[in-house]
Amino acid sequence: MNFGACYKARANMGTDMKRLVLALLVVCVALIDVGPALAQAAAGDRIQVAQAEAPRRRTLFDLLFGEEPAPAPQVQQQPQSQPRQTAPRPTAALPPPKPVVDKSPDATRMAVFGDSLAIDLTKALERFYAEDPNLVVIGQGVNSSGFVRDDFFDWNAAIAEQIAADSFDIAVVIIGINDRQEITASGQTYPALSEGWTNIYQARLNSFLGQLRAARKPVIWMGLPPMERSQYSAAMNQISALHRMAAFANGAEFVDIYDRFADAEGRYAAYGPDVNGQNALMRKDDGIHYSAAGADKLAFYISQSISTFYRGGQVSVAVADPLQGTDAAQMLRPPYQGLGQIRLLEVAGAVMPLSRVPDRASDLVLAGTAGDAPAAFSLEQLMQAPQGRVDAFGVGLEPERDSGEAP
Repeated sequence: MNFGACYKARANMGTDMKRLVLALLVVCVALIDVGPALAQAAAGDRIQVAQAEAPRRRTLFDLLFGEEPAPAPQVQQQPQSQPRQTAPRPTAALPPPKPVVDKSPDATRMAVFGDSLAIDLTKALERFYAEDPNLVVIGQGVNSSGFVRDDFFDWNAAIAEQIAADSFDIAVVIIGINDRQEITASGQTYPALSEGWTNIYQARLNSFLGQLRAARKPVIWMGLPPMERSQYSAAMNQISALHRMAAFANGAEFVDIYDRFADAEGRYAAYGPDVNGQNALMRKDDGIHYSAAGADKLAFYISQSISTFYRGGQVSVAVADPLQGTDAAQMLRPPYQGLGQIRLLEVAGAVMPLSRVPDRASDLVLAGTAGDAPAAFSLEQLMQAPQGRVDAFGVGLEPERDSGEAP
């Protein structure tokens, strides 16, 4: 046995074991150094907070020279996103509602009769007189009605019922947009706006207004405006002319508003000045009915027309009859002295207002040839006043001469 070789092999084995043990020691030392560092790094925040919250230990320096005040704990706050400062938005609010005015028990009652135009006008009049406690608006409009189809709705029968019930004091009428159709009477049919149609239509208008006149009810009849379609507008213009004649013949107040809703050429205009003078939409999209602004404009015109017999307050529309109980009371007289009656007298030729100027120069000649009444006094008689008369100042008279000599 070779002891030298064995010894050499054992020595080498010892060297390898030493190297292995040294490597293990290095690894253990590394783990020992890194472990606390990782733990300290992981719990860094907790250690700082714990140290900040835990009371500081008293040292020998504190015992000899007194304890220093503990510094204020430093709290690390995470930055937070600040909300963006924006200017406050302006807030808008609706105007306060108008106060509701209670109507007086004896308030004047204004009834609005007619078709769908009357329904829109009723709403406008309610807005216009909302703060007037002495006038109440009563809507009596019926859609698709008129004076042609009395089988659908008979306005003459309806007004007779309203008069018998004494349900209103003033009548406002706006109607006619459904009357451009044939009319049937006594089993015979007449085309729209024909001669026979016109006669029957006028008779129904006169019957309607005659009942109101006999009941002494003031009537305001609103004319029709221009329509968007030209043929339909021409028909409405003819029907409105029949309304005007019937109103004048029966003492009603006819309010012609055609020019107020037309353009400079007299044609249909959807826009126009409102009651405040601002340009606004006056008509609806159908080219027939009024918008809210247009209906308010009609209400303003009505308020101007009824000022002859209604001025607010406790003014009554009933007109006292000074001839009641006399023989003259049997004579036919208008129910009220409004503008409609004055215009009726003008048409009849009985009244010529002082402000009315003749349209032609020949009118002055014709007016002067109506009657050749002799003058009350001749020019010679005026100049030679007899003695004893108040104007006998001696002008034109020759003084008497005692001598009797000729001049």
